[in-house]
This record gives sequence, C-alpha cells and structure tokens, in this order.
Amino acid sequence: MLSENEISRVLVVTAHPDDVDFAAAGSIARFTDQGTEVTYCVVTDGDAGGFDRTLDNDGMAELRRSEQVNAAKAVGVTDVRFLGHRDGTVVPSLDLRRDIARVIRQVRPDLVITHTPERNYRFVAPSHPDHRAVGGATLDAVYPDARNPYAFPSLLLEEGLEAWTVREVWLNGGQTPDHYVDITGTIDRKISALRAHTSQVSHLENPEAFVRGRFAQIAAEAGLGEGRYAEAFQRVLTA
Repeated sequence: MLSENEISRVLVVTAHPDDVDFAAAGSIARFTDQGTEVTYCVVTDGDAGGFDRTLDNDGMAELRRSEQVNAAKAVGVTDVRFLGHRDGTVVPSLDLRRDIARVIRQVRPDLVITHTPERNYRFVAPSHPDHRAVGGATLDAVYPDARNPYAFPSLLLEEGLEAWTVREVWLNGGQTPDHYVDITGTIDRKISALRAHTSQVSHLENPEAFVRGRFAQIAAEAGLGEGRYAEAFQRVLTA
C-alpha cells in the first residue's frame, strides 16, 4: 500500500456535492496541508437534493455547485469538476465510466477516493443508489479503463489523453473499513466545509455536534481513544 510520501496527486470522485465533505474532508485537509494536489470530480449537480422547495432543479443545481466550490476552499481544494449527470438517476454505464476515465487520465492521480459500490446494512445513508453506481463506475474506470489505451480510444486519439494507472483506491461508506485517518487536527475545517452546504445542513439543529459525534465514534472503533476524530476507508490495491 502507498505511504503518505508516495501520494502526490489525489482524485476524489463522488455522486453529489457534499459527499466528499461528509466522508473525507478531514483527510483531504491533511493531504493539502502536506502539499498534495487534490481534485474533486462530482458526477451530479445535486439538483434533486436540499430542503428549499422554492428552487427548481436548475436553481438547486446552481446553488449546490457553488456550495461545493466554497466547501472545497475550506480544505484547500481549488480544482472542482462537475460531470453534469442527473441527480437520482445515475447508473454505472459505459458513458459514466468513460467520463470518469477521462478525468483520471487528465489528473493522473496516485490515489482515488470514492464510494463503496456495496450496500451498507449497518448505516444506510452511504448506500444511496447514486453512491453505489458512482463507486462501481469509478472502480471500473480505474481498472481496466483508464490504464488501457484501447479502452474508449477517442480519449487518446481525439483528446490526447494517455493511459494512466491509479495505484490505490480508498472506498468510503462501507461496512468493513480497514484504514482510519486521524482527523483530530482537521475536524474544524471539515465542519467548516460542511457548513458551506447550507442547503443540506440548515435543517439540522446542531450540525457540529452531529459531525463530532459521528467521527468520534469512528475514532473509538479504530482504537484511537477519547477526544479523537477519524474517517474510515477500505483500501484497494490497484497496481
């Protein structure tokens, strides 16, 4: 598995704006603090989410794109890309695999972070069908699509994007994590990132308490002790 000093570029592929901030913003802040380049690839604009029904889908999509860009800045990320698929209708299609493989070849990351494609029966929230579809399509884009010059040949012949091999993938939202990142030093920036998603958290009475409670529990499960916070992943070796 990769050590931290072997990771110079990270690509995070998520289904919706805010997914990365709930799952991994503390880890992302650690990466950017170390000088690691991080890119966000958000498959949908989140137009079917939120609690403000005065907005139509286009208005919600515009709002959520803006929220994600602002949230990214809170953890040191400035490269945020949206693929424009429709929220709530994502399937692991060849088109989606091609779109993600394109971004992988553009960014050329050492590490990809994405959703688990498996359903979590202990905690249902990560198992949104868009999450599972994006996770599966991203794993397929990592292997075999992005590394195979004969897959989606237009990416090479028309766009000049050479094949690229991702060395490792971290999956979030699964039942069987095997890698924990201590985010005690970056939990405040994670919370700031989540607060940027006003359309998603304004209904919560105390979002900070919710976040601290959730990630303190993960730290306890990891054996990090009281007063610590952690994010959890399943590591997949791909190279």
